[in-house]
Amino acid sequence: MKDYRKLDVWQRSHQFTLAVYAATKSFPKEELFGLTSQLRRASSSIPANLAEGCGRDSDAELKRYIDIAHGSASEAEYHLLLAKELQYLSESSHASLADEIAQIKRMLGALSRKLKADR
Repeated sequence: MKDYRKLDVWQRSHQFTLAVYAATKSFPKEELFGLTSQLRRASSSIPANLAEGCGRDSDAELKRYIDIAHGSASEAEYHLLLAKELQYLSESSHASLADEIAQIKRMLGALSRKLKADR
C-alpha cells in the first residue's frame, strides 16, 4: 500500500480539481446537472482513482487505476474544450486549465510506463 498523497501527480491533480470547482462556479445554473457536473466528476476522478489504486495490493492493480485516471483526464480535457467553445470559460482560463491537464496526462503516462517497466 502506497501513500497516494506523496505522489506528485496526485497532488497536482487534486489542485487541478480544486481549480475546476472554482472555474465552474460561474457556469450557468442550467448546466449544474450537465457540463458542470460532468467536468467536476471527471476531474475529481483523477486523484480519486490514484488514491484507490494506491490502496490496492499490487503495482499491476495500481497501473490499472492510473490508466482509468488517464481516461478521466482525457474526458476532463474534452469538457474544458466544450466549456470554452460554449463561452463558459474565458480563453485564458481554458488555456491555464488545458495546460494543467496536459501536464497531468504526461505525468500519468510516465508513472504508468514506470510501473510497467518495473514488472
